Amino acid sequence: MVLPKKGKLSKKDKRIEHSEEFIESRRKHSAVESAINALENHALDRWSDHGLDGFKRYVALAVLARNIQILGAKVRQKNTGAIEATQKKQ
Repeated sequence: MVLPKKGKLSKKDKRIEHSEEFIESRRKHSAVESAINALENHALDRWSDHGLDGFKRYVALAVLARNIQILGAKVRQKNTGAIEATQKKQ
């Protein structure tokens, strides 16, 4: 778990929640939630295949789709930068 517990913490829980590993994991949690939200917004919020094989296929396609989306954004950003540089020269 990377989410802190509510209320007063026992000494053991306090030690766990103040550890560097817990704090680092908690900071990464928002990035994971953001990635999940991005996938859900691109129609990957449910899968129609059943069973373990279908789930594995769905996850692989979701990861592939997200990677293609990120690559496309980087290409678009690079092209925009090249166009702006060309316009500045003129």
